[in-house]
Amino acid sequence: MTAVKPNHTPAPVVVDLSVTALRSRLHDALAVYVTAMDYPRGTEQYRAPMWTEHTTRSGWQAVAAVVPDDSGHIDLRSAPIVAIAYGYRGAAHQWWHQQVHSGMRRSGWPEHSARDLLSDYFELTELHVHPAAQGRGIGSTLLTRLLQDRPERAVLLSTPEVEREENRAWRLYRRQGFTDVVRDFVFAGDTRPFAILGRRLPM
Repeated sequence: MTAVKPNHTPAPVVVDLSVTALRSRLHDALAVYVTAMDYPRGTEQYRAPMWTEHTTRSGWQAVAAVVPDDSGHIDLRSAPIVAIAYGYRGAAHQWWHQQVHSGMRRSGWPEHSARDLLSDYFELTELHVHPAAQGRGIGSTLLTRLLQDRPERAVLLSTPEVEREENRAWRLYRRQGFTDVVRDFVFAGDTRPFAILGRRLPM
């Protein structure tokens, strides 16, 4: 780890999170999510059980960016979290998988091609960087760390549609080689259009 210079705020460091670590810091991780997505306060309350359930899924993995103390030490029980990312192995019984399969078929994907892509993929479920920590390459580091040793053949994610793809998330995904799977897709229970993006693994 790079030595922390005196009189400077230590730079965030990306670390792996265990199930126990994420569950113990769930409120803090969800605060980053809500702020980054500009969701109303209180969203954390109904997202918390979902994030907790996700930790039980096959292949679950998480990383976070945390701020060391002034000496450069990281205590995962208390270090401020400024970014969070996690995902798990996709499976046919999962709601997101079923929604994406339906969207692929409606957008013209042949059934055999859709099934092939969805037969072996990592679902990048969440990747969020607090606005105050954006613009430092943290999102790219999170993504690389999370995907570097995944055994699946592909990674898939969903991200809100943005005019001309003009936001940091879209720029990150395009730089990292993600291409269109389905565009302008509306998930059941939501009104916003999303893009489903994917790329082959390894990175």
